[in-house]
Amino acid sequence: MTTSESGITDIRSSRIECLDGLRALAAIWVLVGHCLLLTGWHVPILGEPDLGVDLFIMLSGFLMVFHYQLRQDKEPWQRPETWLKFWTRRYFRIAPLFYVMLFLALALGPYLYESRIIIDDFLLRPHQAPERYLDSGLKNIVAHLTFLFGLVPNLAYRTPLPDWSLGLEMQFYALFPAVMLLVRRLDWVRSAVLVAALGCLIVFVMGLLSIRFPMPSFLALKMQIFLCGMLLAGIVHQSRPRPFLYLALALLLAALPFGGEYGLGKLLIREALVLGFFALVLYRMLPGMAGRVARAIAVTLSNRFFHLMGELSFSIYLIHLLVLQPVAALVITEYGHDLAAPLRFAIVVAVVLPTVTLLSWITYNLIEVPGQKAGRFVVQRFGRKNQPALETTPAE
Repeated sequence: MTTSESGITDIRSSRIECLDGLRALAAIWVLVGHCLLLTGWHVPILGEPDLGVDLFIMLSGFLMVFHYQLRQDKEPWQRPETWLKFWTRRYFRIAPLFYVMLFLALALGPYLYESRIIIDDFLLRPHQAPERYLDSGLKNIVAHLTFLFGLVPNLAYRTPLPDWSLGLEMQFYALFPAVMLLVRRLDWVRSAVLVAALGCLIVFVMGLLSIRFPMPSFLALKMQIFLCGMLLAGIVHQSRPRPFLYLALALLLAALPFGGEYGLGKLLIREALVLGFFALVLYRMLPGMAGRVARAIAVTLSNRFFHLMGELSFSIYLIHLLVLQPVAALVITEYGHDLAAPLRFAIVVAVVLPTVTLLSWITYNLIEVPGQKAGRFVVQRFGRKNQPALETTPAE
């Protein structure tokens, strides 16, 4: 057995240490990035919260494939009931907390809009569109409750939450079974190229039709980032893995120039995210010192702190702007230009980070955990309901 094959076997039979830590880092990156943007202090890389969202997206692509591979013997993907179980789990993972935070955000909309006006005036920026904070109409609410808002440009960015990525995520879940069936029919490389080419074609047509999304909430704009994570997960269960071919393709996909702001700096950071993700998840395949360093970082990212913050990452992501904007507006109102931007940022982070973490711990235990249990209950009931029919199929 080669070194690569031995490393893959180890991964199949073990927990991937760094995933909790990477989720935690992505959530903290988004929070800190927004703190920087709303206090007027520019720090390279950290001040780009959209790159933290890209890390979330890559993680999502990886985790969906990894979990699929773990369950494929028990839940064959060619069965439609497997798709229903998958969609049910994902719905109950996201919807309960999102629905609670959605109605809270809509209720607080006027207050949050006043806070944002204070921030934008102080930083000499154009005001946010008022409908993002003030639209409590039935059309907007229904679009968000059904997760269809990401498909409509004028509804995709219409609440005080950073929820555009949730609409994107739900579109990915809807398409995921079809992509995995395509992988079964073809292979990972050809499937990824075909799906990415289709995404590029859709983006090109959108450009011809002058269809513009205020945020990249439409799946074609970010499918290439999901594919990066999917490809790295696809390495794990290959009988004869070709890790560096998959890595090279992931790097090419991450370089596609759409789905957000692009320039040389952001291109290099996205490429670094792919390389770092590969190294941390598949460090057993790296030789010598590189493997040892990557392993040390991966193990650190699995400690109790990062595990807790990883569990809270979804709550942190959804809650942080509801706390951050009033706090930033208060600091600006009280101190204005008397504080330098770094000190203004430090004060805001010192208030926002622990507050959001505490609120996230509360919502995780009161909303997310019960929601996940409800999802498992529904899946189990669904499985029991269908089991007799499955057992009588051979006799038929």
